[in-house]
Amino acid sequence: MGATITEDRAVREIDAAALEALREELASHGLRLESDARRRAEYAYDASIYRVPPVGVVFPKTAADLVVIARACSAHGVPMAPRGGGTSLAGNSIGPGLVVDVSRYMRGIAEPDIEARTIRAEGGVILSVLRNNVETATDGALTFAPDPSSHTRVCVAGAIGNDACGNHSVKYGRMSDSIVSLEVVTADGAHLLASEGSIRAVDGADSHSVARAVEIERELRALVDENMARFRTGLETMPRQVSGYHLAKLLPERGFHVARALAGSEGSCAIIVAATMQLVPKASVRSLAVLGYPDPVTMARDVPTILRLNPSAIEGIDLSIVNAMKSRRGEASVSELPAGDAFLFVEFEVDDEVAAAARSRELIEVLSQPGEGGAPARLLEGRAVTDAKDKQILWRIREDGAGLASRPLGEPAGFAGWEDSAVHPDRLADYLHELRELMASHGYRGSMYGHFGAGCMHIRIDFDLRTEAGRARFRAFMEDAARLVVKHGGSLSGEHGDGRARGELLPIMYDEGMLAAFRRFKEIWDPKGILNPNIGVDWDPIDANLALAGVPDREWRTTLDIRQHGGSLKPDGLDDFVHTAQACVGVGRCRTVTGTFMCPSYRATHDEKDSTRGRSRVLQDMLRGARTVKEGWKSKDVREALDLCLSCKACASDCPTGVDMASMKSIFYNEYYRGRLRPRSHYTVGKLPMFLPLAQALAPIANLAMKSPLKYLVFAMSGVTSKRPFPVFARRSQTRAAIRAARFTKHGTAAGASRDAVLFLDSFTKAFRPELIESTSRVLSDAGVTASCSADECCGLTWISTGQLDGAKRRMRSLVDKLDDGTDRPIVVLEPSCASAIKHDAPKLLVDDPAASRVSVRVRSFADFARERMRAGWKPSATPPEELALQPHCHEYSAFGHAVQKQVFEQWGVSKITQSTSCCGLAGNFGIEAEHYETSMKVAEHSMGKMLHDASPCASVATDGFSCVTQLAHLEPGRKGSHLVELLDPAGDKNGARGSRDGKDA
Repeated sequence: MGATITEDRAVREIDAAALEALREELASHGLRLESDARRRAEYAYDASIYRVPPVGVVFPKTAADLVVIARACSAHGVPMAPRGGGTSLAGNSIGPGLVVDVSRYMRGIAEPDIEARTIRAEGGVILSVLRNNVETATDGALTFAPDPSSHTRVCVAGAIGNDACGNHSVKYGRMSDSIVSLEVVTADGAHLLASEGSIRAVDGADSHSVARAVEIERELRALVDENMARFRTGLETMPRQVSGYHLAKLLPERGFHVARALAGSEGSCAIIVAATMQLVPKASVRSLAVLGYPDPVTMARDVPTILRLNPSAIEGIDLSIVNAMKSRRGEASVSELPAGDAFLFVEFEVDDEVAAAARSRELIEVLSQPGEGGAPARLLEGRAVTDAKDKQILWRIREDGAGLASRPLGEPAGFAGWEDSAVHPDRLADYLHELRELMASHGYRGSMYGHFGAGCMHIRIDFDLRTEAGRARFRAFMEDAARLVVKHGGSLSGEHGDGRARGELLPIMYDEGMLAAFRRFKEIWDPKGILNPNIGVDWDPIDANLALAGVPDREWRTTLDIRQHGGSLKPDGLDDFVHTAQACVGVGRCRTVTGTFMCPSYRATHDEKDSTRGRSRVLQDMLRGARTVKEGWKSKDVREALDLCLSCKACASDCPTGVDMASMKSIFYNEYYRGRLRPRSHYTVGKLPMFLPLAQALAPIANLAMKSPLKYLVFAMSGVTSKRPFPVFARRSQTRAAIRAARFTKHGTAAGASRDAVLFLDSFTKAFRPELIESTSRVLSDAGVTASCSADECCGLTWISTGQLDGAKRRMRSLVDKLDDGTDRPIVVLEPSCASAIKHDAPKLLVDDPAASRVSVRVRSFADFARERMRAGWKPSATPPEELALQPHCHEYSAFGHAVQKQVFEQWGVSKITQSTSCCGLAGNFGIEAEHYETSMKVAEHSMGKMLHDASPCASVATDGFSCVTQLAHLEPGRKGSHLVELLDPAGDKNGARGSRDGKDA
């Protein structure tokens, strides 16, 4: 067994003087080597089971920067680890030297060459961004084919580095099949262009690069001449033979394609500057058939039959992944599936919808026929999917497979490691049958998913990587699994690369002659061995550097119960806080720029420290007591990592592993500031509901003060930004009058006992938007609902978001005691953030009080309640607006479903909806705080600002959240945001003009 590399090893093995000299040399070229504890913790992990702290991180912006970095590192003997999106599942984007992150700045995309069907993109470009760019530039005629499940965050350089494939590799092959040429920088700083048939210097005046190009090409040709038979018989024998270097690409019949030979080299031979890649015609229509089977093995036996029908994709998942998706994001996150415990998604590219439906029906009919000798069909049930939204939902399950399989509902956590083996599709069923038997013999279970059409299986297995005995069992299984896949003529890796996870096992797959060729290939490119050392050749042991090894067993005091409810996901004996902090496995969905609400701060800064993953990794190092982050609850590094978290809660639903960073931040702040002075805003905005009754009593004076020069003094003293207009306080008499006019029965009286619902009036509605109360009364009446009213308590939301959990607990207990009235009546809350606090935070704060759970299940945001009533047959009498700009509240998005508001408007009949794709940027106290104002506005530009730009000026603007309506008033002072109750109010404006500019019809 290999010894674990500690966080000090990189520093010990790199001379301190050399490191300082490197820092100074980089600085002289305008490059900053960042080596603080927090940054090293963020980059010590990728999406694998490994942890290797670097000596530092650098962020190049140009090819010239990469040349400077490489030449400086070569001169000073400092290793480099190239990194894109950091989504490697094999541990090949972490290393003990200098991490070179191209993802932050190197994101340039050239105009596509439509005639040649090619495009050039820099190494840091995200694949989904590249694809969207191509399709927009070519009016949908062309697209970029490779689409790995991580396409929304994986970068071009990383996808080439491990030769990623994706769902449509059955038709379009691997990433290497799309490469035309690669612009690279070698370990010694040669700037080269590799292509078919040659390699040359990018700049003919650069003598070093010219000489290295000649040398590399000469030695590569000699390598091929010496090993021609070996490469022809031992490499590329099946579709997904990704393990080892792709030296068959150098064969004469393959065109001596140097660029394609570099694909799959996992950053161990050269740093990718940019790639020119082939484009393909975009399919007119894609059909989708979902097929249900009793288990993955039975499912795999039908794959050869399906392949004969020329599909473009054959992807598979098992039931545990579907159940995890439902648990994480609700029943609406999964479209109706056929009967079975395992499911194939089969897609065909066709000319029109009629042909699509016909192909799906044909497939189901073929697979429903009896087998040989009249044996029953393996297929249990098939479903042709024709709705575009259903297709999107189903593919989302497959794309999130890695994360969902890491935290399956009610099962122990699953881990990467043996998640990427591949065999020929004809042998997949037999291989899976024996693999499952092997897992059982070692006492393992796992969730299966993957590219069934290519014979590539991804599987997360419940390895115990925390204990010495567990790690010994892990090693024994990995060695047996390697022998099994080789027995079936397969590859240890079918897509993710060997890296630290499988590199040591390559001698099981290849003979010494092939391994010697691999070593020579690496040496030709990197004679000093400083580029991603221990990757490709000279591997670390597979059980060294495990991220879960060496974590001290200690109790972490928490006031908030953060176990993932809905399943027994907490391993016995493992501290809740430790388990939750370690839930992040690094898949990086928080680094996406579209498609989910998380992570708004990352979208504003493109800095790893501001992603949910980056914060999780710093917390994980805190748990280790590591030198990188060692102060525990008092760690300034962790405080800095959490600073720009908006507490929007989107990660709690969008993260495939269910990371709830808002709760983690609240817990940490509660402990960090224990016995310390807090920021001024924690005493003011953090306890705002305490002051609202007084502010309402003095509303005329308070509102006047907020418009006078006095406000600057008040804001400075309270830690609130003066750049944002403060909302107007309603007079207490206005609120009382609104409640009386609404004719609600006071909650708890005998008269209210038979009513249909309880309306909880939160502090923000009462103090700033009392006009919603009468609208609510009319809408409930229109829906045939009578309600009693509870208006005298506070949920403690602002205490929770600022980590003042003792105060939050007192307020939540008082509220729960009042709302727990012995009935099951829904509790309707107008302010989505308060609804979320009662629903999700009450059981966490009051874990010892069953009343909190009883109240939690009754809580509805107003949109959630309206959706229920509409599904029960309510048709609002108000006329829906023709167009709508929708800013969902991030807490409602997380707690009640990502589409709850949109579904209400669609059921109501709104024909055109432009929806924001992220938090508005205000996020409660975050955007009010002076130090966060700039970030708040950057977030708004990406989300609400883009929504307003894309929507018609005539569109009504829906902003249920008080934060959202406040942000809107700041972004566009002449445009009013409306709560759903105002739009549904039968007494309101039926033309939708409330949301148009200046409150007038456009």
